[in-house]
Amino acid sequence: MSPAEEEKSLPLPQRWPRASKFALSACAAAVAELVTFPLDLTKTRLQIQGEAAVRRDGAAAGQAAPYRGMLRTAAGIVQEEGLGKLWQGATPAVYRHIVYSGVRMVAYEHLRDSVLCRAEDKTFPFWKAVVGGMSAGAIGQFFASPTDLVKVQMQMEGKRKLEGKPLRFRGVHHAFLKILSEGGIRGLWAGWVPNVQRAALVNMGDLTTYDTVKHFLLLNTPLVDNSVTHSASSVCSGLVAAVLGTPADVVKTRIMNQPRDKQGRGLIYKSSMDCLIQTVQGEGFMSLYKGFIPTWMRMAPWSLVFWLTYEQIRRICGVSSF
Repeated sequence: MSPAEEEKSLPLPQRWPRASKFALSACAAAVAELVTFPLDLTKTRLQIQGEAAVRRDGAAAGQAAPYRGMLRTAAGIVQEEGLGKLWQGATPAVYRHIVYSGVRMVAYEHLRDSVLCRAEDKTFPFWKAVVGGMSAGAIGQFFASPTDLVKVQMQMEGKRKLEGKPLRFRGVHHAFLKILSEGGIRGLWAGWVPNVQRAALVNMGDLTTYDTVKHFLLLNTPLVDNSVTHSASSVCSGLVAAVLGTPADVVKTRIMNQPRDKQGRGLIYKSSMDCLIQTVQGEGFMSLYKGFIPTWMRMAPWSLVFWLTYEQIRRICGVSSF
């Protein structure tokens, strides 16, 4: 058998390992995103409530935040906008995770196995895992930033309707085209700096923690590479990711949701640092953790669903465990 014929006879994951891993991680991420999306919408609404810079500029003068707390916010959305609105913006969110999760997972495994060189016994120094996780998250989020921008803005459409403001978008594709026409290519990457910063922190918590905890358990406990180990590792990764990523997520959400001029420049915040300073000065340090509970409550099941699904899909398709 010739080398070409031998290559054709190999299973698809062995012929195109990176493309296969991209597709598998995208599938797992789409499942996790749809299951946990209502918590993401609730988190986004909480992060916008009581925005001091908006009140100061008079954009929301005299308007009080309609909800307080995670449960009341979620209940208010259902009562005033309908149950289906809990999934408003889910389509661009799935698009985002297809790109984001696919790129970050492939990038992390490439960095771990080829660039940073994991040892043959599967040990991987913690500092290398941190570098790999942050780098992979930043790369993945940069490519996915336009879809994240559309997701955030569409999640706020229901609130605009209740406030008597005209809706900005008719759908996902209209949102992309409108943002592109108003702000150009630069407009699609509005807020990408805090977005990438957040993704780097979240992945330092998610990828780094999952990989480190999983292999620590495999090497130092009687646990084997199964769903129990995957669940324990994912619970740890979700908590650490929420703690590290929530402040950057608040800044990212506010920058992406602010009004912009014709050049795509923000009218409230000049940069992510300016947003951070204004938020802390106007609302206090703990305002950076607005939406932490739904963020954590979303990241925990998201990590659990994603990692369990991803590991099982890899096993079924004949790809080695992560």
